[in-house]
Amino acid sequence: MLERLIGGLDFGESPRWHEGRLWYSDFYQRAVYAVARDGEREAVHSGLPDQPSGLGWLPDGTLLVVSMCDRKVLREERGQLVEHADLATVAPAECNDMVVDAGGNAYVGNFGYHYIGGGRPPTADLALVRPDGSVSVAATDLHFPNGSVITPDGSTLIVGETFGGGFEAFTIADDATLGERRRWADTPGCGPDGCTLDAEGAIWFADALGAQVIRVLEGGEVTDSIPTPMASFACMLGGYDGRTLFVLCAPASMPEELAGRAGGFIYTVTVDIPHAGRP
Repeated sequence: MLERLIGGLDFGESPRWHEGRLWYSDFYQRAVYAVARDGEREAVHSGLPDQPSGLGWLPDGTLLVVSMCDRKVLREERGQLVEHADLATVAPAECNDMVVDAGGNAYVGNFGYHYIGGGRPPTADLALVRPDGSVSVAATDLHFPNGSVITPDGSTLIVGETFGGGFEAFTIADDATLGERRRWADTPGCGPDGCTLDAEGAIWFADALGAQVIRVLEGGEVTDSIPTPMASFACMLGGYDGRTLFVLCAPASMPEELAGRAGGFIYTVTVDIPHAGRP
């Protein structure tokens, strides 16, 4: 059964278990938070000039943050966030989730079009940001690339397509470029959003089209589905044994419905299989 950890979120995204706390971004509060397992919350970075999204860390522990609307990746430096990479050459619209590999290479998704403005969504490219901040196209023709995971051996990147109803997998080469592509799983009727990998190779994902989190195996078999009190947009396995599933929920997704209302929550549930891989 889900238990409430904290409330007071506008719209939480990109949860990450890091150094004993759950880190997450809040779009409309323009802040990055870290929450202890007892619910004590710290604003690590607040008053940001743009909406934060994806989170990750370089090998030396330096925090990386996706800055959505200005399409940048920021890097923590002496307690401040500075520009690490400019994604404008790859992303025509808002950037979103990110996963960082063991070498500090970051894979960053984007909407592909201005979601709030409406219109027919085109496909989008996935960006590769190297540790020196250089940017290139990692993969093309993705339908709203969003939550992503990397397998424990570092050999495979799996990308959720929110508007593609499933997950695409790519072989990761030694130079961090992406090679062979395959369909990892179809999730008909669902919109995969933030996700996390477990030690059996299954993915838990938040269904952006429904109020639930789902566990799916490669090939598409669904093993578990947990209803949530409101729409779910991201999840993460963490806790001290990796078996706590943190679920970020909000009552809606549009800024006019959420900004300044603090109507979102983080819920937790204990699962059988612990976390694996990245993030």
